[in-house]
Amino acid sequence: MNPTNPVVKLCADGMTAEAEGRGEDAKALFEQAWQQSADDFEACVAAHYVARHQTTADDELAWNLRALAHADSVADDRVQSFYPSLYLNLAHSLEKVGRTIEACKLYSTAALKLEGQPDTPYTRLVRSGIVAGRQRACATADASLEDRL
Repeated sequence: MNPTNPVVKLCADGMTAEAEGRGEDAKALFEQAWQQSADDFEACVAAHYVARHQTTADDELAWNLRALAHADSVADDRVQSFYPSLYLNLAHSLEKVGRTIEACKLYSTAALKLEGQPDTPYTRLVRSGIVAGRQRACATADASLEDRL
């Protein structure tokens, strides 16, 4: 992502605020990024981070769905490296609202989107989230299916 893009910069500043324990500042920066987004790419990035600061699981899910919808509307490849994280967070949101079968499938989609990405600390972090999420959601989904049989 282009660090000079104003929306990306606001989100990066928000991540710094989060890391420093300034959650309200982070939330405000992400919301500012959302308000300033001018195209689907910027809206995707901003929505992805706004989702992190929602007070309910349903609202978080709605923002993660919004982020993915904007990503799918980007006509070039700027979001390709972002898809694994988008699917990871969407799967986690689905898991939080009890939709574990869908979550399990989307964790698998996130893993597929991660294939071929360069091995970086970020991709390792996303990969570990996918592995943990699959273990939780797929085990729960399998148990739920067994109970129905």
